[in-house]
Amino acid sequence: MSLDSFKMNLFSLEGKAAIVTGGNTGLGQGYAVALAEAGADLFIPTFDNNWDETRALIESKGRRAEFIQLDLTKEDSPKKVVDACLAAYGKIDILINNAGTIRRAPLLEYKAEDWNAVMNINLNAVYFLSQEVAKVMVKQESGKIINIASMLSFQGGKFVPPYTASKHGVAGITKAFANELSVHNVQVNAIAPGYIKTANTEPIRQDPARNKEILDRIPAGRWADPEDLMGTAVFLASKASDYVTGHILAVDGGWLVR
Repeated sequence: MSLDSFKMNLFSLEGKAAIVTGGNTGLGQGYAVALAEAGADLFIPTFDNNWDETRALIESKGRRAEFIQLDLTKEDSPKKVVDACLAAYGKIDILINNAGTIRRAPLLEYKAEDWNAVMNINLNAVYFLSQEVAKVMVKQESGKIINIASMLSFQGGKFVPPYTASKHGVAGITKAFANELSVHNVQVNAIAPGYIKTANTEPIRQDPARNKEILDRIPAGRWADPEDLMGTAVFLASKASDYVTGHILAVDGGWLVR
């Protein structure tokens, strides 16, 4: 086998069916397009129906994209997602739990409704959708579940107590699922992004003092581009990661080692 053929087989997602929650915008869109470029067809649950751009990007890679609009925090949503994906593709090979939210306020002023809103989408939806998808993957005896963790899976942060709690929980769920599913050839891992150039971080990057504080701690000396995460997603979705499970992979330019 040639080196090029080896690499293609190891990282190829040809013929795979992937679910990416919230894959119609931001980093979720990036993950979806990266998987499509590697050969996967996509099924994307979204909170709204703003998906024309994402569909065009995926189809430009020669892959198929199907969408469903729903609220992932509703009790019946996980089964709806799984049933619709199976109806479209007949299988589920990859799940990326990307959908999430953040609400900022000082701890002493934090409202119960904001705590619940963040925990419901960032943690509860991840658990219940992963559980439903795992039932399919165990029957198939194969699958990849990729959760999106955070630097706040390791640290405390400020003004975002439920986000921190939920991302610690995502790390825990990743390890717990890996312990039970690995024997079924289902690998469960998480990506912990560092500081990424996105619309959500634009205000921080425009604050000279805060921007300098962040950059001074990153050994790589720069904010990450969204593309810096995409190879990691393809790796964890592919055969190349078949003996990697229960791992929280930080893509942070060295932030955590400082």
